[in-house]
Amino acid sequence: MIQMFHVSKSYEGGVPALADITLKIGKGEFLFITGPSGAGKSTLLKIMFGSEPPTQGQLILDGRNYIKIPQPELPALRRRIGFVFQDFKLLPNKSVFDNVALSLKVMGIPPSDVKRRVARMLTYVKLQHRANFKPLQLSGGEQQRVAIARAMVKDPAIILADEPTGNLDPELSVQIIELFKEVNSRGTTVVIATHDKALIEKYARRTIALEGGRLVNA
Repeated sequence: MIQMFHVSKSYEGGVPALADITLKIGKGEFLFITGPSGAGKSTLLKIMFGSEPPTQGQLILDGRNYIKIPQPELPALRRRIGFVFQDFKLLPNKSVFDNVALSLKVMGIPPSDVKRRVARMLTYVKLQHRANFKPLQLSGGEQQRVAIARAMVKDPAIILADEPTGNLDPELSVQIIELFKEVNSRGTTVVIATHDKALIEKYARRTIALEGGRLVNA
């Protein structure tokens, strides 16, 4: 599903973010990426999503070399990937329904299908009763569930989540990981970056660790 070969990333001034990452993530896998702040976790997810090009190396998604895919074809490939942010990145002036519907509208999905798919996804994350609320009227846990619904509504093959429990208390963190587990049970590949060791210990899933931009265990 995801393969990286000798991937490195440096930013302006030659500051290294990742160094020589070789990694394989199988279809339907649930993977934790851990490491301290600044270890390169977010950069690694951004490269998987295609929003950051690697400085060196190769990224293979579904058997296709991401680096060599023509620019016009990239949006269609990214639709197969859902991204969940730590700080939710919800549009504050839009309703929960409209936040979840946004990606479908961008894709040109007919309004009747948008309504059906958004309603189904909000029911799935148990927020159908909040459809007309604005994000700031919700709790942190509810906002994160909206963010997950937004990522899932386009039926992606892969979900990438960057510190999705970083702003939540331990009880809510468990609820969010349980939701990701359920998503994964449907066949979706789930990759979660987190520094929460308690969650990693609770859920005995494959875990890789980054330190200083390097893979220290896989």
